Amino acid sequence: MAWGGSWLCYGLLEKSGMTTWLALSLATVLGVLLSVFAGTFWRRVAVAAGFPLSLLLSGAVSLPAWAWLLPLVIVALVYPMNAWRDAPLFPTPAEALMGMATSAPLKPGASILDAGCGLGHGLRALRSAYPEATLHGIEWSWPLRALTALLCPWAKIRQGDMWGADWSMHDMVYLFQRPETMPRAVEKAVAELRPGAWLASLEFPAEDLQATAVLRTVEGKPVWLYRVPFQRMH
Repeated sequence: MAWGGSWLCYGLLEKSGMTTWLALSLATVLGVLLSVFAGTFWRRVAVAAGFPLSLLLSGAVSLPAWAWLLPLVIVALVYPMNAWRDAPLFPTPAEALMGMATSAPLKPGASILDAGCGLGHGLRALRSAYPEATLHGIEWSWPLRALTALLCPWAKIRQGDMWGADWSMHDMVYLFQRPETMPRAVEKAVAELRPGAWLASLEFPAEDLQATAVLRTVEGKPVWLYRVPFQRMH
């Protein structure tokens, strides 16, 4: 469907009189945006790259060599290389955070940060759990940041590096990372979160910390909750 939609977009734009390279770029953008809804990382790559590759192999157009770098640039903007070491766009299930306010109570107006907010699935789940909270999101990919800002206008979204951001101003930091990046997240949380603040991690625990509570509303997607001062595992 993504590839077909990109081909349709490309054909309509060319018929409208748009230059070939610009039509190619915009059709590729459509495919890349649709790719973020795919499942695994390589499936997303396949969806994103399918249209320009099929166009190249079909021989339907003749473009200078540099023009074929445009799809690569577009993919790199949405999936920046330095963000690949973190969790690739894993969406938070809508029901995963139900009941979290009971296990991790926050005052009205509390500040919650979704570190690596992707397309805002976590922000929407957090809003359901904490309707009176002030929600923040940070995302490295600026196209995803722009799209999330449109999808979640009630949240404060900014483009940036979650590892370089200041976590100390927030009452809760929510993560959906990978096991490999959790030690780094724990180190940052220990250094920056103030007493009484919460660290919430979907699916993957902080191995060095003793959980304050664990939610199991979605099978295979537990939510691990840790409150400052953290208790180390013995």
